[in-house]
Amino acid sequence: MTRSSTTGTIDAIWRMESAKLIASLTRMVRDVGLAEDLAQDALVIALEKWPESGIPDNPGAWLMTTAKRRAIDLMRRSKRLDQKYEEIAKNTDLYTEEDMDRRLHGEISDDLLRLIFMTCHPVLSQEARVALTLRLLCGLTTDEIARSFLAAEATIAQRIVRAKKTLSASKVPFEIPVGEELNKRLSAVLEVIYLMFNEGYSATSGEQWFRPLLCQEALRLGRMLAEIAALEPEVHGLVALMELQSSRLKTRINKDGAPVLLLDQNRGQWDHHLIRRGLAALERARKLGRTLGPYSLQAAISACHAVAPTPEATDWIRIAALYEALSRVSPSPVVELNRAVAVSMAFGPEFGLQLLDELMGEPALRGYHLLPSVRGDLLMKLGRFDEARTELERAASMTRNVRERELLLGRAAVCRDKGRG
Repeated sequence: MTRSSTTGTIDAIWRMESAKLIASLTRMVRDVGLAEDLAQDALVIALEKWPESGIPDNPGAWLMTTAKRRAIDLMRRSKRLDQKYEEIAKNTDLYTEEDMDRRLHGEISDDLLRLIFMTCHPVLSQEARVALTLRLLCGLTTDEIARSFLAAEATIAQRIVRAKKTLSASKVPFEIPVGEELNKRLSAVLEVIYLMFNEGYSATSGEQWFRPLLCQEALRLGRMLAEIAALEPEVHGLVALMELQSSRLKTRINKDGAPVLLLDQNRGQWDHHLIRRGLAALERARKLGRTLGPYSLQAAISACHAVAPTPEATDWIRIAALYEALSRVSPSPVVELNRAVAVSMAFGPEFGLQLLDELMGEPALRGYHLLPSVRGDLLMKLGRFDEARTELERAASMTRNVRERELLLGRAAVCRDKGRG
């Protein structure tokens, strides 16, 4: 394996393991900023050693052990540490490759949920919580987060630094709260898990269309949360959404790793066990007797796809109605964009394009590649191939996901050929 390919593999490993590392280290040092620094130190050491020694059999265990050794060394060297920290250092076991797998889905999963509750403390603003989540739990770079926010990279970097300092200065506990304190943070925690799942489902950048392990981690955390807050319908709504979306993961790419869009997927290969779990979770949300919230409504939309045996059998009129309800409960330009797609499928592309054109001046969608992507698709259906090609090429220039760019450019090429004909 060449040095460059090893570096690429290490980057992929880091994206899979960083959240677990940071969560476990935060439990140890009780400072999320220091925990991230220690995890980054372990990454630097891996980048130095692994190209020469080879990637270990269990890279997650190696990184965890290395980071914990750094933490213990730091504690022992610091003159400001009190007896409490000395005891932590003395009694902390290092992970070995043998026990890492055993502990990964138990203690560390609990640590991830604790980390989410910690970063969702009301001492942080909503913008800071989102930025910190994308950084710590999804492994995005500051540049990638800045593109998501349509903000300057320096602004996001400062926001993340301030957020970590605020958590440390406020001595926010690393724990899963109970009672009223849990209820206060629940909506923020749901948003964080939702963001985590979405980043897994549609990767912001890189060479992979999606990140299944991140989806799996978000779903596991959602299931844990559903046990803790069993009487909250939106918890079950979010779990239902993630179960249903996860059921399609293995059909979203072909054997070459290229994206396969929803209407082209082999529905016989969808995971029907996950579909049943998702429908059951949605039913639990409904039985709690409150008006469906945004996660439950999105789950209901996903359920329409899940129960349709063929693309033609999809109840697009119901989906359009559900998006209309979602736009009232949780209005946003992205919801309106999705509603335009549903309307185009239910009533024809010209009606969807009319709704879409009303969004063209929306500031929040400036730089959002899916707007020209959807517009190009509708123009293509209407036979306006030159206009469609322009929109699809513009969308391709805006995305940072390699697979998505290839898909968009391929569709643009089809439009170019049809336009010539």
